[in-house]
Amino acid sequence: MKLVLAIVNHDDANAVTRALTKKGFSSTKLATTGGFLMAGNVTILVGVDEEKLQNVIDTIREESHSRKQMIPTSTEMSYGYYPSMPVEVTVGGATIFVLDIERFERV
Repeated sequence: MKLVLAIVNHDDANAVTRALTKKGFSSTKLATTGGFLMAGNVTILVGVDEEKLQNVIDTIREESHSRKQMIPTSTEMSYGYYPSMPVEVTVGGATIFVLDIERFERV
């Protein structure tokens, strides 16, 4: 058995969990924050048998999209902060971790 931890953008989380459910996978969503933007993410947990692992990863990949976003930047000068040009960054997509599970029990 494997445990999939997928960190996805908040905007994609519902599409990912709907697609997983449609394909028969149960998942748990956790609201998380991270990255250099400190933006809202969702961590999705899926327990899956090893032979179905690639199907879960492919589903997450299909429903997680990267996008461009403009972020404001500022520069610190000796008397305070001065605004500078916004910077375009790529956000979204998914970061996926797969962990081996030694033991699984329902109680």
